[in-house]
Amino acid sequence: MKQIAFAVALSAFGFAAASPAHADFMVVQFGSGHCEVWHDSSDDPAGARWRKIAYGLPSWSAAMAALDAARAQDVCP
Repeated sequence: MKQIAFAVALSAFGFAAASPAHADFMVVQFGSGHCEVWHDSSDDPAGARWRKIAYGLPSWSAAMAALDAARAQDVCP
């Protein structure tokens, strides 16, 4: 019985490890006007004084490009 439980646990762990992680990025602007890249668009910053400038970005590089574009358009100081 212990062997069956171990096999089930091991297969569940293997399945969880094989599932792709969901990690995307967003650019947020805080109430002060400061903008930064946020590491996970499903995990919002604390507080109410912020807004999403760009979200669902696939990589850190894409998020940095969006931040640079926001700065160039004077959205972010």
